[in-house]
Amino acid sequence: MGPVARSLTGLVLVTATMIVSTSVASASESAAGPAQPSIISAAVYALAHPTASPPGSNDFSCRPTAAHPRPVVLSNGTGANAYDDWAGLSGVLKRDGYCVFAPNLGGPEGGMFQATGDIPTVAGQFGQYVDKVLAATGASKVDIVGHSQGGMMPRYYLKFLGGAAKVGTLVGLAPSNHGTNLDGLVDAVRSLPGGGDFADGVIGAVCPACVQQEVGSSFLTNLNSGGDTMSGVNYTVVATRTDEVVTPYTSAYLTGATVTNHRLQDYCLIDGTEHINITYDHIAIQLVRNALDPAHAWTPNCLT
Repeated sequence: MGPVARSLTGLVLVTATMIVSTSVASASESAAGPAQPSIISAAVYALAHPTASPPGSNDFSCRPTAAHPRPVVLSNGTGANAYDDWAGLSGVLKRDGYCVFAPNLGGPEGGMFQATGDIPTVAGQFGQYVDKVLAATGASKVDIVGHSQGGMMPRYYLKFLGGAAKVGTLVGLAPSNHGTNLDGLVDAVRSLPGGGDFADGVIGAVCPACVQQEVGSSFLTNLNSGGDTMSGVNYTVVATRTDEVVTPYTSAYLTGATVTNHRLQDYCLIDGTEHINITYDHIAIQLVRNALDPAHAWTPNCLT
């Protein structure tokens, strides 16, 4: 299957899932769900439990330890929710001894699909959530781990909303830092008669964040002007060569003195993990752990 075909297939699957989830989702649950081996199994669970918390997360009685003094706030990607993005990593970080938090923002309350709203607005809500975590835990700073939009959106919070003083490390898994053209699909749609109006009017109305993540958008131009990073924050990016959503995959990378960029295939040449499942990839998970605790870092490979 070619790259454009993969992108089209992905869009069809997302749309179909949204239709199904609207009819079966219950907005009443927030208890932690079970650990999951992949985003597919997590999404199936989330269909009936859209507000479930990832394992080990959202315990506001948690107090950070001396070994892990900064709580970790997880930030999900466009159309995902906290549970289906983080039902693998969250429990790992909890077992490592972190206080872990995962909000659902940028979507209808209790809805399956989150992070579709206007990104600056969501960044403001994210900042409020960070303040809530800091107040509850007594910590002075948090670390952030984000997927896709969730790895890029916190940069708006850091740059424009005072977040740089409250964050130690930002880890992005396949983040949309410099936008995407969806393997040319965006350009193809916009080149059609009325395509621009469709993208901005129809897609933009349903998912403002989708349009804002296009390569060259005014949002991204503003975000990336003057440099990628903020002083005092450490940045780690984990990308995959087989990313079919953030394309080219190198658009995920950041530049700056406090940036470390990784590619999954540099640790395992045959790792075929694509964009959606990267939060469940064992190499990506270990690189997150390394970024959060560099004193105990070790190099992952195909097997471990």
